[in-house]
Amino acid sequence: MPRIIFHIDVNSAFVSWLGVKLVKEGKPDIRLVPSVVSGDPSDRRSIVTAASIPAKKLGIRVPEPVSMALRKCPGLIIMRGDWEWYKQCSEDFIGICRSYSPILQQFSIDECFIDMSLRCTPENAVAVATKLKDHIRNTLGFTVNVGIGSNKLLAKMASDFEKPDKVHTLWADEVPSKMWPLPVRDLLWVGKKTEERLVAYGIRTIGQLAAIGMGSLTRLVGQKFAVQLHENANGRDDSPVETEIAEAKSYSAERTFQTDLVNPKDIDRALFNVACIVAHRIRRDDFRASCVSMFVKYKDFTVAQKQTTLEQPSDVTAIILNAARKMLPEIWDGVTPIRQVGLGVSRLTHESAVQMSLFEDPRMEYYREWDRQFDEDRARYEDARMLAYERKAAPHKDDALVFRYPDGEQALAAA
Repeated sequence: MPRIIFHIDVNSAFVSWLGVKLVKEGKPDIRLVPSVVSGDPSDRRSIVTAASIPAKKLGIRVPEPVSMALRKCPGLIIMRGDWEWYKQCSEDFIGICRSYSPILQQFSIDECFIDMSLRCTPENAVAVATKLKDHIRNTLGFTVNVGIGSNKLLAKMASDFEKPDKVHTLWADEVPSKMWPLPVRDLLWVGKKTEERLVAYGIRTIGQLAAIGMGSLTRLVGQKFAVQLHENANGRDDSPVETEIAEAKSYSAERTFQTDLVNPKDIDRALFNVACIVAHRIRRDDFRASCVSMFVKYKDFTVAQKQTTLEQPSDVTAIILNAARKMLPEIWDGVTPIRQVGLGVSRLTHESAVQMSLFEDPRMEYYREWDRQFDEDRARYEDARMLAYERKAAPHKDDALVFRYPDGEQALAAA
């Protein structure tokens, strides 16, 4: 049985969803004119977080400053985002998609994959996708693109073809004609730096990337990424559509501040708090994580994020925390106020065997004991406040044990 995967992507989601709300209120539809969404419309230094299709045709891009967008279009309409409304629109959108197939994986707030292998055939897939697309438009008032392919990669690539309100196919036999002529930057997971490196080597199209030898590609991007790029450029992807019914694939926590933070110590304290929560949850569910990710959100709602891979799976708070501490300077300049900080872990395993190292940090037992005490406190007091950097584990001062996570250079060494 051939695999049939749909990727459904809302067209200019944040602008479209605001447009639907304004139309319901009897106001003009901002989707029909050059318009953008920004964290603070009154601040020209704010960043464009979404743009209408007419705005994109004028060269306005995400995430450029509002001041630059206004130079391209002096009459540009600038709107503030409405996150509660976005959440409602997203839930309604996912609900309709799930009615077509229960095998659904939400890829972001405005896009998802559904496995339609048992719901349609290659011959009628376009008709079914068109019905889904029109169902969303007629019921919710906004448009989507639907990409159809024999795997998630091809479906995702197909949905990015001509917009809006379109259905496109990208079957395996269509890869040479539809995908290979595209610029290499259009391939999923190819970022700006990778594109620059490939173009400098003379690789400008996905077809050229598909044809290059693995030895040359490995020297350009490293062995692991080279394998992924080569497979993707040739249209191969065997990853399943992972339903939400499956076991948890990641854990995360975030903290929003009443006032934006700029003090590194305050930000580090918040990072410590969310690391404690995430690590406690994976220990509670008997998981260990191999990947740590973090993000910071600024006052204009732009987000900077980063992830890293641990040397071996861990559930130790100090390991997770210090991995995040290493990444923070790479996504924060140290002076821009931060509205929210978040941390997550993924690539989970139940394996309890931990590879022992002759060079294991001698403080590891100390860290594990700290975690054990923390877990006991959380279990004993469900509504307990987050522990500060320093706390006493015994009731009397004389025999108290003080558990403190190190900071600064000591903390980085612990990772």
